[in-house]
Amino acid sequence: MQVGVLTVPLGGQSLAEALSYLDTIGVDAVELACGGFPGDDHLPRDQYLDDEDAQAELRELLDEHGMTVSALATHNNPLHPDDERAAAADTELREAIRLADQLGVDAVTCFSGLPAGGPNDEVPNWITAPWPTEHAEAHEYQWEVATDYWGDLADHAAEHDVNVAIEMHPNMLVYEPRGMLKLREATNDHVGANFDPSHLYWQGIDVTEAIRLLGEEDAIHHFHAKDTKVYDSEAREKGVLDTAPYTDEPNRSWLFRSIGYGHDESHWKDVVSTLRMVGYDGTLSIEHEDSLTSAREGLEKAVDVLDRAVFETTPGDAYWAE
Repeated sequence: MQVGVLTVPLGGQSLAEALSYLDTIGVDAVELACGGFPGDDHLPRDQYLDDEDAQAELRELLDEHGMTVSALATHNNPLHPDDERAAAADTELREAIRLADQLGVDAVTCFSGLPAGGPNDEVPNWITAPWPTEHAEAHEYQWEVATDYWGDLADHAAEHDVNVAIEMHPNMLVYEPRGMLKLREATNDHVGANFDPSHLYWQGIDVTEAIRLLGEEDAIHHFHAKDTKVYDSEAREKGVLDTAPYTDEPNRSWLFRSIGYGHDESHWKDVVSTLRMVGYDGTLSIEHEDSLTSAREGLEKAVDVLDRAVFETTPGDAYWAE
């Protein structure tokens, strides 16, 4: 396994500066954003897509620091009811897949997107309950929209032999493992998860059980190493569907935290071990979104914990079982 970093928090630096810093703290791989909500500070698609010289320079820079690219990232909403916004997100995603193919990167991380609740609505609608029944009908409509879009997108991914790794994220149609499997079943095996446990913790989902569920279907294409802490004093009073700003830390039911600050090191060793059990031996890409510390400190503390958790070698023969 490799310890990697989604480089978005280092967007104020050049890619060369970011790679140099990450090299010094023991990072092996990077996830590079090329559009959508994460931006494209380190990989503007218009500068790299179909440009062999620019791609060669990128490879040289990566080689200089002993880095690989675990995935390209473009998180947006290609199912948005605003046609222009949906089209822009679709273009980003399709071009990211093409660029990944050209760079020899096997995954693009993204969201499933979220449609409106009906053909005449103007904003996306996250359905979380089947009653009143108009909500169940809206949810059925959303899956029809999603299946139609993702069926075509999955074919595009297959043509380029690139996996689409969907982050299960609230306020998106696919936000938990069974929904992930439903979309995969309706499309093809190039559609799978960018398994980010941070969104599952506060929903009350058992992360290692979710890894087993998706792993049984070989549906984990990428992994985000990101923690969450649920603050029971707040959650007991208002639950976990919390609309308080992320920067209003004392009044939130939960916060994204650096690795080790939501769950202890033994938990992360269980996560790594379960990933290996189901056959995932790729990158653990650290995503820093901890508002209680700086990006560099958060990344360094996360690398410290994961360095002790990851396996760097392949298993030997189980001689004791013979």
